[in-house]
Amino acid sequence: MISSLLNNLNYGTILFLMLLESTVVPVPSELVVAPAAYHAAGGNLNVWLVILFATIGADLGATINYVAARWLGRPVIYRFANSRWGRMCLLNQEKVERSEQYFNNHGMVATITGRLVIGIRHLISLPAGLARMHYGKFLLYTTIGAAAWHAILAALGWYMHSFVPENELEATIELYGDYIKWGIVALVVLALLYFVIKKKRK
Repeated sequence: MISSLLNNLNYGTILFLMLLESTVVPVPSELVVAPAAYHAAGGNLNVWLVILFATIGADLGATINYVAARWLGRPVIYRFANSRWGRMCLLNQEKVERSEQYFNNHGMVATITGRLVIGIRHLISLPAGLARMHYGKFLLYTTIGAAAWHAILAALGWYMHSFVPENELEATIELYGDYIKWGIVALVVLALLYFVIKKKRK
């Protein structure tokens, strides 16, 4: 089903796939937003609406995780992570623990920066729910982080339209995607260092 949706991208499928990606379903956002922006550069979609609907989808998916974690609690979340269904979603206890540790170490700002970190992005809403973070702040920070990530992917897809044939798009995205992910990790580390230094100075 997902492969069929990837081959027929429109605003509705972008929203739905990014909703799934922000829960626990392994849908790579770079294979959704970047190709959508690629087609937007060709005049088939509007790149700003691509970013908007991708971000709305991410907010909805993150809200599902947040509500589930807040009302079901840690034991149920960890039980699901260790279950057969959790493994089918490429989830395990170690990943959930890592997202909790990241949230605990960096506080509410983790909800923004966590959206940009490999392996944390789709799980950062779980510790926010477990910590009963104020939903308004959670949604605001999630929107900022998700919009930033989708804007980066959209810029990549738009740029590639000028020199990448469509039949080579997926392989090229995967190649550039690795560079972008590690570049984002470096930016996140710098941002965290900035916040730490700023906090210590205060």
